[in-house]
Amino acid sequence: MRTRVGFYLAGAALAGGLLIASAAAADEHPFVGSKKCKMCHLKEFNSWAATGMAKATDVLKPGAAADHKKAAGLDPAKDYSQDKTCLPCHTTGHGKAGGFVDLVSTPDLVGVGCESCHGAAGTYLQKENMSLQNKEYKRADLVKVGLVEKVGEAQCLSCHQKGNKVPGHDRPFDFAKDQEKGTHEKVPLKYAH
Repeated sequence: MRTRVGFYLAGAALAGGLLIASAAAADEHPFVGSKKCKMCHLKEFNSWAATGMAKATDVLKPGAAADHKKAAGLDPAKDYSQDKTCLPCHTTGHGKAGGFVDLVSTPDLVGVGCESCHGAAGTYLQKENMSLQNKEYKRADLVKVGLVEKVGEAQCLSCHQKGNKVPGHDRPFDFAKDQEKGTHEKVPLKYAH
């Protein structure tokens, strides 16, 4: 019996260590904000800037989106812009190293920005990685330093959890139907990677 308990404890410790290591690896890439992406991805940035994703923090302010707040059982007059239960899904990187802290000290991380879906860019945007100085970069190399290989259902469902209604709609979020809505225009890359 003792051996079996020791085995399970050792397994739990190993699993916990792996989770901590993977979390640390994810946190080693700093967030930089969507304005950095704008320099090379202007069309995507401009189309994103007009979406509800870009303005996701605005709905946390008192009086904003009153009908949606009421429907969710929230007080429409309350200021949710510092509510730690709202900020992870309404800002970029909140609760992660280098992520959103508050409206004053991290204004470039307001809203659901590029890095919310594509990964913290502080490492993959360095000049030796994705930059105009290195037009020959390979996507696989960027993935190794923080770029999300393929944006998919996992990124969306981290906030649009099954059963959550789509803002402004009476139905739950459906990845197959909603994946292209409210993000940004998809523009072919100028250089092959």
